[in-house]
Formats: sequence, C-alpha cells, structure tokens
Amino acid sequence: MKIVSAKVVVCSPGRNFVTLKIETDQGVYGIGDATLNGRELAVVSYLEDHVVPCLIGMDPRRIEDIWQYLYRGAYWRRGPVTMRAIAAVDVALWDIKAKMAGMPLYQLMGGRSRDGVMVYGHANGSDIAETVEAVGQYIDMGYKAIRAQTGVPGIKDAYGVGRGKLYYEPADAALPSVTGWDTRKALNYVPKLFEELRKTYGFDHHLLHDGHHRYTPQEAANLGKMLEPFQLFWLEDVTPAENQEAFKLIRQHTVTPLAVGEIFNSIWDAKDLIQNQLIDYIRATIVGAGGLTHLRRIADLAGLYQIRTGCHGATDLSPVTMGAALHFDTWVPNFGIQEYMRHTPETDAVFPHDYRFEAGYLYCGERPGHGVDLDEALAAKYPYKPAFLPVARLQDGTMWNW
Repeated sequence: MKIVSAKVVVCSPGRNFVTLKIETDQGVYGIGDATLNGRELAVVSYLEDHVVPCLIGMDPRRIEDIWQYLYRGAYWRRGPVTMRAIAAVDVALWDIKAKMAGMPLYQLMGGRSRDGVMVYGHANGSDIAETVEAVGQYIDMGYKAIRAQTGVPGIKDAYGVGRGKLYYEPADAALPSVTGWDTRKALNYVPKLFEELRKTYGFDHHLLHDGHHRYTPQEAANLGKMLEPFQLFWLEDVTPAENQEAFKLIRQHTVTPLAVGEIFNSIWDAKDLIQNQLIDYIRATIVGAGGLTHLRRIADLAGLYQIRTGCHGATDLSPVTMGAALHFDTWVPNFGIQEYMRHTPETDAVFPHDYRFEAGYLYCGERPGHGVDLDEALAAKYPYKPAFLPVARLQDGTMWNW
C-alpha cells in the first residue's frame, strides 16, 4: 500500500480552513486539518513545498514512522507551522487506517471510555446583563457547561465578545484590527459577572472563563482567588505559559482549577506544568500539537498526575479536527471536557460529518474513519480571504497579549 497523491485545499466558507487530502493506491483517502488561524498560507507552503513531495510512495500504514520522519527529519522542530502540517498528515493517516480496518477511529485507538463527550459553549454579551441572558440561552439548549465572557466598561472590543449568538470568528480583517485592554477594570468587573450568574442560575451548571493570556501571574492569582466562591469549572489561559513556573505563584494563592494549552505545540510546552501539577486541564489540541499520535502522549503523561483533557475547539479548527477530537475524547481515559463552538451552516456543508449534539454532549459517529469528509466542489466556491487576528494595546498604546 502506497501514498500516490496528497493535495492541499484552502477554502473560506465563513472563515479560512486548510485541509490535506491523502490518497492511496487502493483508492482509500484520508482527510486532515492544517488550519493556523491568521497564518494559513504559511502552512500551505510548508505542506506543498516540503511535506507532500516526501509522502509520495510512503506506506500510509506506518503512522508512527511517518510522524517521526516529519518531526525528527526536519531538524527544525516544533512551532505552530511545522506541527500543524504534521497534524494534518497524522490525522489523514489515522483516517485511512480506520477506513481500511472498517471501524470508527475510536475503536482503532482502543475503544470507548465513555458514551458521550460533555462540551461547553460560548456565552457572551456587551455587558453583564447580556451575558447572563446568553448563558440562559445555552442552558435552554441543553448545555451542562458554558464559558462566560463579558464586555468590560472602558475596554475597547473586549476579548470573547462576538458579533453573533452562536458563531464567533475574531479573524475579521485584511490587516489586524486593534482592541484594548485594562487589567484593573477587568479585575473589578469579571467577578461581578459570575456573582450574578450564580445568583440567577445557581450551581447546577458548570461555568468557565477565559483570561486569554492577559494577566500577570500575580494578577491571575488575584482573579482566581476572587472567583473561588463561584466554583468555576476552570479558569483558562489566565497568564502566558512560556514560563511554565509562573503557574506556581498562581497555584499558591487559589484553588480555582486552571486550564492552559491551546497554543501548545508539543509535550515539551506542557511537561513542567503537568509534572509539577500546576494545572488541572491540558487544552492542547490535535491540530496544534502534531496530531493524534502526539496528543495521545500528552494525555498519557497528564493522566499520571490526575490532569484531564480539555481540548481547544473553537471555529479556527475545521470540522475535521472536531471529528477527530471526538474520537480521541471518546477513547481517552482522563477526559475532562471538550470546547464546542458551532460552525456556520456553510462550513458544515463543505465538511459533511456524522457527529451530533444532544443534551449537552457530542457523540462521534460509527462510520469508518473519523467521520468527516470534504466536498471539494463546494469548497471551491469559497475562495481564501486574507483575515488576521486582532492585536491588543493598553490604554497608553503598549502592545499586549491579544
């Protein structure tokens, strides 16, 4: 069995996606996601110019060997471009192998650890009242867990406040738009949101919040401490994790559960956080961390320390990654929760899939492979559109973390 062709498809059914399709000499093909939000074409070039030529003639069943070839063989390891390219190949190969075996991907990985995958949705508003209403709408839709974000008075275009109720894509301009940030104002306002949410809906539903790398470790510890009475499911990305030891300070001052990892590329980004038990959830994702092959290693390391998974699942990941993630979630023994931002109807049409939402859970399908396909003819009707993520500046103009 050999790989005879591999091609990259770029389309924009509401937002940009990069998809890799690998075909074999036995007529079986696999699909992988290579999307890097705001830097999509960098991965396209990496795949077309440096990866695809190497794949032709390889045996697609040798998933581990091909992963090592692309990782070790490149010499220049890791990074978001390299690891997304590897992830696309890896997921496509797992898709092929599961199709050849005639079974859904989770069966090939070892079978079910659970029946359904609990997910959380994104509720937001321009102020506390709007966010409280939005959380209620998600509760009415059956969600057991909801991430709550609010606009903050005096902060221009606060992170997480979308332009729609279900669909949110921050990459919205041909050049980066400028948003604002003020830590003091956020610290004064965010706890009031969760106080109001618990007062309105009680403690039966899980609530989450995203700091989006905005706070210093001391500020993050302060926020976690203030949120303790409201029993958050987690506080996400509350400080940049390049310095993994920074989480020690946060951990010393708050028992609010901590989650991080959506921008991690490898196990090395999370090693110290996991081994020192500085986090409660690891949010690395299949497309960002080198595919199923590598994410399994991260999850296994985390499991040794009672740390659970919480894979990133925003709309900057195509349904291909969501489908593969649900098979991973169904299998992984130390599962925590799965982020679920709904794609637009246009995106769902381009990427037909067999997973479904029901009463707060997502369920992967039983079709052989990961259950997601690509309608290439329809994809061609949605050409690529340059779209950058925003940047953030403090009130004095200083660049900050978006």
